[in-house]
Amino acid sequence: MDQPFRPALGMLNKTLEIVGRPMHDRLHKLKMLKANTMSKRASKRSVYRVTELIGTSEISWEDAAKHAVETATKTLRDLRVAEVSKLDLVIIDGKVTAYRARLDLSFKYEEKG
Repeated sequence: MDQPFRPALGMLNKTLEIVGRPMHDRLHKLKMLKANTMSKRASKRSVYRVTELIGTSEISWEDAAKHAVETATKTLRDLRVAEVSKLDLVIIDGKVTAYRARLDLSFKYEEKG
């Protein structure tokens, strides 16, 4: 490696140590929170259904996914997770006319009684 880059690399490494540590700590806390939440939920018996939705938007994929979830909340309760499984575009005459987001949406079955 060339000598002029060594000081810059050293400075970059020190910056990463300073900046990266808090990010690492935050990610670790989030993982622990998720693990604790999942273990509490796992202790209860429940059943979830996963269904596929396709949202469309003229604005963006994010808007298409958001629209699909917001529409689903009108008829489904206790939605849990929406996972984007596919993104595609509608192209007409060489122009993008719509963004489509395919989601796998899970919701909890309600027990009667």
